[in-house]
Amino acid sequence: MSRCSLIRALLLLCALLFCGPAAAHESLPVYLGIVEDAPNSFAVTWRIPATQGAPPAITPSFPAQCTAFTPATLEQAPGSLVGREVIKCASGLSEGRMVLTGLDRTVLDALVRIEFADGHEIAAVLHPRDPYLSLGGGGPRTGGYFRLGVEHILFGIDHLLFVTGLVLIVRRPWRLAKTITAFTLAHSITLALATLGFVHVPPAPVEATIALSIVFLARELVRPRQEKDGRGEGGLTTRQPWLVAFAFGLLHGFGFAGALSQIGLPRHDIPLALLLFNLGVEAGQLLFIAALLLVRAAIVRLAPGMPPTLARLPTYGIGAAAAFWLIQRMAVIL
Repeated sequence: MSRCSLIRALLLLCALLFCGPAAAHESLPVYLGIVEDAPNSFAVTWRIPATQGAPPAITPSFPAQCTAFTPATLEQAPGSLVGREVIKCASGLSEGRMVLTGLDRTVLDALVRIEFADGHEIAAVLHPRDPYLSLGGGGPRTGGYFRLGVEHILFGIDHLLFVTGLVLIVRRPWRLAKTITAFTLAHSITLALATLGFVHVPPAPVEATIALSIVFLARELVRPRQEKDGRGEGGLTTRQPWLVAFAFGLLHGFGFAGALSQIGLPRHDIPLALLLFNLGVEAGQLLFIAALLLVRAAIVRLAPGMPPTLARLPTYGIGAAAAFWLIQRMAVIL
């Protein structure tokens, strides 16, 4: 196979790998919400996110003192399967063990929220290896939001591609640190404002604009330097990458907020849960950047004379994926 044919094949493979997921930003957990709407009567709702193929068979199982008051129903919703039922528990949900049957056969986490009539609330995150919740354990538990934040960024391919673009554009360590800090500060601001209800932005335009931001970075990466500025100094992205990162970071924050709103926050401990989710996002982002820098250092050491076209392969893959998402998300809006 010639070099040109190899490059074309690698480019096609890269585009297919990145464009495969229909909802690149989604990495939502299973959700189980239980609300005590009358003494010892609980309305149960669970949502199973759509994955590749049919949604996994996951159903909640309750302690022996609980019986079904209405039969469980399942209905298809955009991006998920939603189940509902009403249960009666003779002694309430103050003891025993609740299990999410089928969760152990997936790789999904599950967020459980129980709201009692007296106002107190329980929030917990269940994992496939440990898919049960011991009831009667006290008040809200928000520690799982840190893990949810880490998982959301690490499985949010579009956000990671934007960060990859920043790392490819900015080579100097100090400038990269300033650029990533600006991106972090910006999306932390809009994440907090949107989650706390101070700002509301429709999710569909936000997701389309996030894809557009990645297309913009890919375009900046493939333009020859002399085309960026008449004096050969580079355009705004090259000269002030922190400013571009901050501006687009505001949009990405709304994207994080959209995901967090679907996950839900405990009413009585919103600030702590929001902080832990945001810290999880930052921790996952730093892990990803560290991995990128190690890969870049290895490539520079092992392949210093890489052909320019081959060196641009990651950029073409990023641009192809982002263009696909942009068209897909614009079709939803239109």
